[in-house]
Amino acid sequence: MKIAVVGTGYVGLVTGTCFAETGNNVICVDIDKNKVDKLSSGQITIYEPGLEKLFLRNQKEGRLHFTTSLADAVKDAKIIFLALPTPPGEDGSADLKYILGVADDLGKIIKEYKVIIDKSTVPVGTAEKVHAAVAKNATVAFDIVSNPEFLREGVAVDDFMKPDRVVIGTTSEKAKKVMNDLYAPFVRQGNPIIFMDEKSAELTKYAANSFLATKITFMNEIAQLCERMGADVDMVRKGIGSDERIGKRFLFPGIGYGGSCFPKDVQALVKSSTEADYDFKILNAVMDINEKQKLHLLPKIKAYFNNDLKGKKIALWGLAFKPNTDDIREAPALYMIDALLKEGASVAAYDPEAMNNVRTVLGTSITFCEGQYDALKDADILIIATEWSEFRTPDFDRITKLLKHKAIFDGRNLFDLKHMEEMGFYYVSVGRKTIGSNN
Repeated sequence: MKIAVVGTGYVGLVTGTCFAETGNNVICVDIDKNKVDKLSSGQITIYEPGLEKLFLRNQKEGRLHFTTSLADAVKDAKIIFLALPTPPGEDGSADLKYILGVADDLGKIIKEYKVIIDKSTVPVGTAEKVHAAVAKNATVAFDIVSNPEFLREGVAVDDFMKPDRVVIGTTSEKAKKVMNDLYAPFVRQGNPIIFMDEKSAELTKYAANSFLATKITFMNEIAQLCERMGADVDMVRKGIGSDERIGKRFLFPGIGYGGSCFPKDVQALVKSSTEADYDFKILNAVMDINEKQKLHLLPKIKAYFNNDLKGKKIALWGLAFKPNTDDIREAPALYMIDALLKEGASVAAYDPEAMNNVRTVLGTSITFCEGQYDALKDADILIIATEWSEFRTPDFDRITKLLKHKAIFDGRNLFDLKHMEEMGFYYVSVGRKTIGSNN
């Protein structure tokens, strides 16, 4: 099939590359000429494990192309994906100006039947708005389909190539046939293609992400109780995760969720609920708790230094909101850095992939280090904010020699409590007892 993908951000580039991998001819379009030039020359513009290999292979095979011309991209394409940003407005609502702007342009361009697909995460009712925007200028038949993505950063290629399910919102039998043929190669092992109406598909994406955010937040609340009651959140997690009705995933406590999806989608669903005259109390609580959780370690760090962080040098491992990505949107580490700087501390940070992105935001206000141990030199303590694999089994003797204080504040519960106690660390984690004494 010939496919056009409008937008070469995270979702658009993964979508275009993976469809090319199954033999389709894909043209990705973006208004950013610099980005298009980089992509056309074989330079991938995002970090996502496994993506670059597919990207380069399909470019070489002539199945993956890039352009700044919307008209050229959609001319021969039967299927058009809209993978455009929907940033939150000040009131939390998703901003649809990019999607509706392209929809307006498509109505003027298309000369034959097209299936136009909302791939972006959009509020309920967006398909109707896109249809109206295209229809305003269109002189040919077309269908609007809602096909939300369920990609996890860090494993997005596997998620796309081997999806748990494919959700497709359309009431058009013609569009159903096109979409079923398109996704058939991805569900050969029997995972379902679930057809539903457009509004249900739009709500499904928000409901899924909001539920997962709620699950994480619930465990962070349990962690708060564990700290106060002397229980161990890891034991509680294992105890409830073995119940198949609950499951093991998204039960790990920490310093809050971040990223491009959970914060934005929860906020947007709350806004949509308000517009529907419904007070979504659970999600309002989720947002409030998550904001507080991002700074969960701060009072513990201040207490360690008798509430005086002025002149203290803090080593920070991890800047991305999660491992295996360079995405720093709503990353808890950024909230921690801001709080530490306001307290008069300095920060030396290391992250395997996200430092360039943070540098564009923070400039020279913190020190960026070439390696994880470089960040420890002359630092008072270590904070861990992202659970990168290379942080899980560090050289603790080296950490001891480099830090002024043998103290680690772990926002991701990477280390075994007994092991930390045996090595004589002052070790603070989330929802577990504190090891050692700060005296």
